[in-house]
Amino acid sequence: MSGQDERMRRWRLVLGGGDADGTGCGLEGMDVRMDAALAAVYDDRDGRQGGLGASAPRVARWLGDIRTYFPATVVQVMQKDAIEKLNLTRLLLEPEMLEAVEPDVHLVGTLLALNKVMPDQARESARALVRKVVQELERRLAQKTRAAVTGALDRSARTHRPKRVADIDWDRTIRANLKNYLPEKNTVVPSRLVGYARRQRSVQREVVLCIDQSGSMAASVVYSSVFGAVLASMRSLKTSLVVFDTSVVDLTDQLHDPVELLFGTQLGGGTDINRAIAYSQGLITRPANSIFILISDLYEGGVRQEMLRRVAAMTEAGVQVIVLLALSDEGAPFYDHENAAALAAMGVPAFACTPDAFPDLMAAAIERRDIARWAERHVGTGA
Repeated sequence: MSGQDERMRRWRLVLGGGDADGTGCGLEGMDVRMDAALAAVYDDRDGRQGGLGASAPRVARWLGDIRTYFPATVVQVMQKDAIEKLNLTRLLLEPEMLEAVEPDVHLVGTLLALNKVMPDQARESARALVRKVVQELERRLAQKTRAAVTGALDRSARTHRPKRVADIDWDRTIRANLKNYLPEKNTVVPSRLVGYARRQRSVQREVVLCIDQSGSMAASVVYSSVFGAVLASMRSLKTSLVVFDTSVVDLTDQLHDPVELLFGTQLGGGTDINRAIAYSQGLITRPANSIFILISDLYEGGVRQEMLRRVAAMTEAGVQVIVLLALSDEGAPFYDHENAAALAAMGVPAFACTPDAFPDLMAAAIERRDIARWAERHVGTGA
C-alpha cells in the first residue's frame, strides 16, 4: 500500500464513511471491524448516535474488539468515552439489568476491564456483582479442590512401614493381602502393611500461580484468583499468586479475598513472561516440593530464550512446572505455537484446562504423575 493510500485509509477510519467523508476509500478485512468498533462510540453522523445496545454481552464483545485492534492507551480513552457518551455507567448500574443479566465470568471480565475508568459509584456496584460471581464459583469449585488436594497429599504420604497401629490403612492392607487368606482360620495374614506416614502439620507443597493479565486472559484471571484463594486456605500448602503484563505484581497478601485480588489486577497491556518467571523463581524455597503453574497464551514480549532457559532450570531443580494456555470454559485458545512446542520439547506440555478439571490436575501434580499423559487423557495438549 502506497503512502497516499495509507493516509486515505486512516482518514476514512477517522471520518466514518458515508457520502460526506470525501475519501472514496473502501475498507476490507480487519479495517471493517475496526470501523464498526469506532462507530459504536463515535458515529453521530446525520444526528444518529453510536450505540452498543442495552446488553452487557454486547459491551463485552466490543471491549474485546477494541483490545484486539487498538493499543492500550487508545483502549483506555475509548472505554472512558464510551462510558460518558453512551452512558454505560448507567447501563452497568441499572438494577433491572443486573437482575436480568446472569452474572458470569465474562461479565466480571468486562467490569474489570472498565475498572480503571469507572466512577466510584459504578465501582461499588461492580464489586458487588463480582463478589456474587466469585462466591458462586467458590461454592462450585472449593470442595472438589480441597478434596482432590487433600487426597493427593494423603496418597503421597503412604508408607509400607506405619509406625503405629493407628497409622495403618486397614482397607488397603486387607486388599493388598487377599492372596494370604486362610480359609481354615477365616482370616487374612498381612505380610505387607499399607499405612500413612505421620501426618505433617507443616507445609507439604509450595504452589506458585503466575498469571498473564493481558486482555485475552480475562476469564483465566478470574478462575485463577478463585482457585488461588481456595489453595491458600489449606495449611498444607504455601500458595503464592503473581500477575504480570510488562511488570510483575505479587498479590499473595490478597488471597484471603479474591474480589479484592481481582480489583488489584489490570487487564490489558504487554507481556513479559520471562520477568514474571524470574520473580516466581525467588518465591520457591523447596524445588522438589514445589509446583509452578504458568497461565499464559505464551505470546512473549520479553526475552524468549531467557524465558525458556528459566523454565528448564526450574524443571532441572525438581520443580513441577505446568503451563496452562487458558484456565476457562472458553474452548480452544489462541496461543504462541512456537513457544508451546519449545516447552513441550523440554517435557513441559502446554494445554488449556477447564475449571472443573483443575482440581484433578492439582492432584496429579502433587503426586508427581506424568502431566503430559494426564493432559492427553483429560483435556488434550495444546502443543
